[in-house]
Amino acid sequence: MELRHRYLDIDGTRMHVAEQGQGYPVVFCHGFPHTSYIWHRQLHAVATAGYRAVAPDLRGYGRTEAPAQIEAYTNAAVIGDLLALLDDMGAERAVFVGLDFGAQLVWELSLRAPERVAGAVVLNNPFAPRPPRAPSEFWTKAAQRHFLHLSYFQEPGVADAELAARPAEFLARVYYSLSGDYHYLDTWKNPPGLGYLDVLPEAPPLPWSWLSTAEFDTLVAEFTRTGFTGGLNWYRNLDRNWELTESLAGRTVAVPAYFLYGENDPDMEGFSGRDPLATLRANVPDLRAVVRVPDAGHLVHLERTAAVDEFLLAALGDLGV
Repeated sequence: MELRHRYLDIDGTRMHVAEQGQGYPVVFCHGFPHTSYIWHRQLHAVATAGYRAVAPDLRGYGRTEAPAQIEAYTNAAVIGDLLALLDDMGAERAVFVGLDFGAQLVWELSLRAPERVAGAVVLNNPFAPRPPRAPSEFWTKAAQRHFLHLSYFQEPGVADAELAARPAEFLARVYYSLSGDYHYLDTWKNPPGLGYLDVLPEAPPLPWSWLSTAEFDTLVAEFTRTGFTGGLNWYRNLDRNWELTESLAGRTVAVPAYFLYGENDPDMEGFSGRDPLATLRANVPDLRAVVRVPDAGHLVHLERTAAVDEFLLAALGDLGV
């Protein structure tokens, strides 16, 4: 059950992958600001149950290379990385698990290449159909009224410098603010024109009940080394992603899907529409489970690890892979 690290080259981009176990592949897709390490507890649980648990550092994160061009970070490009990873493993299909940007990847992958997805297991970010207008048209109006990270992250170099100058403080503040221990949408009470560290709450000293000092230090070391530009470039492609999905408008997700969310998740509350579960059910016809985890937030797989591991293993058992 040793954790293995390896690299593969995908069209000139070197990707780092962490793996544990043997068997049917289960691929974990992280979000911002995370790396593959954010899944290490789930890798152990899934590998112990007899599967091949695989967590890549997605493009621009951790030990995977970060292309210089902003447009290199579209969902379509990263989905190409994931399909190349499957090919490298010799796997026709895999179960994909996603959170945050990783959830968006899993949903879009399920639309673009459903024949490669045995099942989609998504945490906190429900599927929603392609909106009629570009995302920036929505967030620009909101950002005129209050601070909004989606808008603040758009200008290259601005957030990059702020966050890279204080990586440990930023990660502590953002992880805490997104958890069930804080109400993240309180950051909207701040006026526009501020930096992210100006609006995030102070974090209590580590360790926390759901995150150890050693785990936190591992993540800090990676972002201290790499900075945050790779991850921020994902935000700078939100409109480009919208443009590239015109052919997917109106499609539903046909693969078997399982959805779990934290009761206090800010994406469910403020970024997923008025009735995200109704929208999810209407657009994912083979939705086999919806689970709400009490008192948890956006980092639900760390905050309530046992509940998430149980959910994952139940989904894999239901799929029969």
